Amino acid sequence: MEKITTVAGLKKAIQIQEDEQAVKGQLLKDQLFVTYESFKPGKLIGLTLKEMVTSPNLIENVIDTGVALATGYLSRKIVVGASSNVLRKILGSMIQVGAAKFVNNHSDTIKSIGQLAFQQIFRRKKINPDKV
Repeated sequence: MEKITTVAGLKKAIQIQEDEQAVKGQLLKDQLFVTYESFKPGKLIGLTLKEMVTSPNLIENVIDTGVALATGYLSRKIVVGASSNVLRKILGSMIQVGAAKFVNNHSDTIKSIGQLAFQQIFRRKKINPDKV
């Protein structure tokens, strides 16, 4: 910035600073409005749903989570049954959470084992031409 030596130069520098301040103030107001709009509940829910729907593994994740929850629930029912024992209910809840977490964390391995078992059970037996 050059040295200001005259009153006219000072007025010109002040005017430039005021113009810059007005422009920056307007930019700040615009950004504040954009931020305010993006935090509206409707927008947040819409963006979240859009991210969920565009997720490449959405259906697989939902199925894995559902299977994990069902496995946990069934394991709890097996342990607790119709018992009214408090310790047994606590143990059942712990097993439910553990089983659900295990199945959710190892879903790929469980799927592979299931596919292998399915193939072994339903494989076609080859007919030996020598025995016919």
